[in-house]
Amino acid sequence: MSAEPAGTPADRQPDPAGAPAAPQPDPAALIRTRGYAVLLVIVAVLGVPISAGAFGFLALVSELQSLTYDDLPKALGFAGTPSWWPVPLVGVAGLLTGLAIRCLPGDGGHKPAEGLVSTGAPSAAQLPGIALAAIASLSLGAVLGPEAPLIALGGGTAVYAVRLIKPDIDPGASAVVGAAGSFAAVSALLGSPLLGAFLLMEASGLAGLMLGVALVPGLLAAGIGALIFTGLGSWTGLGTYSLALHEVPPADSPSAAEFGWAVVLGLGAALVGAGIQRLALFLQPRVERRRVVATVVMGLAVGVLALLYAEITGNSASQVLYSGEHALDPLLADSVRYSAATLVVLIVCKCLAYCASLSAFRGGPIFPAMFAGAAGGLALSHLPGLNPTSGFAMGIGAMCVAMLKLPMTSVLLATLLLGSQGLTVMPLVIVSVVVSYVVTLRITPPPAAFATKPPAP
Repeated sequence: MSAEPAGTPADRQPDPAGAPAAPQPDPAALIRTRGYAVLLVIVAVLGVPISAGAFGFLALVSELQSLTYDDLPKALGFAGTPSWWPVPLVGVAGLLTGLAIRCLPGDGGHKPAEGLVSTGAPSAAQLPGIALAAIASLSLGAVLGPEAPLIALGGGTAVYAVRLIKPDIDPGASAVVGAAGSFAAVSALLGSPLLGAFLLMEASGLAGLMLGVALVPGLLAAGIGALIFTGLGSWTGLGTYSLALHEVPPADSPSAAEFGWAVVLGLGAALVGAGIQRLALFLQPRVERRRVVATVVMGLAVGVLALLYAEITGNSASQVLYSGEHALDPLLADSVRYSAATLVVLIVCKCLAYCASLSAFRGGPIFPAMFAGAAGGLALSHLPGLNPTSGFAMGIGAMCVAMLKLPMTSVLLATLLLGSQGLTVMPLVIVSVVVSYVVTLRITPPPAAFATKPPAP
């Protein structure tokens, strides 16, 4: 049988109308072109200011958190931060976030209740609204992380900058530059530029032969961004704002009992994650009907939950507030001082506050999911047969995949975070992530199922 000539279905796919489509581009040939080399230079140059801006964004959020939660009560004459302080604090966050979403273009950016999804780079007009909604949410106590706003701001800034330089840039190249800007913005946030790149690769659905072509500019931007984060952290003395654990208790080799706990944790995380997402998606359209008032109400609810936790356990209300990124390290290092009952109260309050924040505020879903899963794993470690470090890691992986639907990223988040101990617990993490992922996909309806129906004519 003779070989098919060029242009047959062997090299191209027909379009919906039946006519042959254009041949798929050759990735190796694209990489050898001069335009691709120019694209890499543009990405490298843009990676410096974008990663510096991301560092400034995280520094601003951190300073505002300390200012409003620690310094402001003392300036008003309180000996410390009162346990009721989060109630008005997060209420103000709701007011500011609601106004930013309602009054500025862009709807405040990504809706966290719908998961970490790729929607493309926002326009320049939408960037101020995204930044203000995120700063108001994250700085004043909403239970969300900074990754989603950084992805949007990095991508939108990169596309805006490259269109100023080259107005006639090809849409495909513009999309790659936008993705690279997002890579640079989250380069060191998760503790590793490789992990940030992997998160965006999996979330965006990049696949196939063109994966390397699209991914290389992003990896370049992520590497440059990580260097900028490290340099600015050292130069300013503010640190890098990267996810890291400083004290990780040793984990034993996985046992049969721990594999059983991996199944239990995976199943439990899937059920809890599905409950959080269902309730958040149920509340979201109701918040949108009365944006400002309802967002204030959700903020007050978060503050009340933090107050309840502080009054019941005697611990700081800040453990319920914020993303939980910087609370993971002390949670694991001081896990022996947390009773199972305290951890259960923390999980309930954190998850409910997370749900309220998902429905109304702006931010990312990763870090609160990590914190809730870690607390759940530590709570179960009070029962026989489960090492605290193993439970901590399995809980992170299982809860992340329940909320993100990104299994490979969830495994890497849970294992790379633990350093050398991550290799020991990796088999357990994989089992818990797989169980949680499969169960989540079976019991979670698509977000469209919760969309509000238009009024009848």
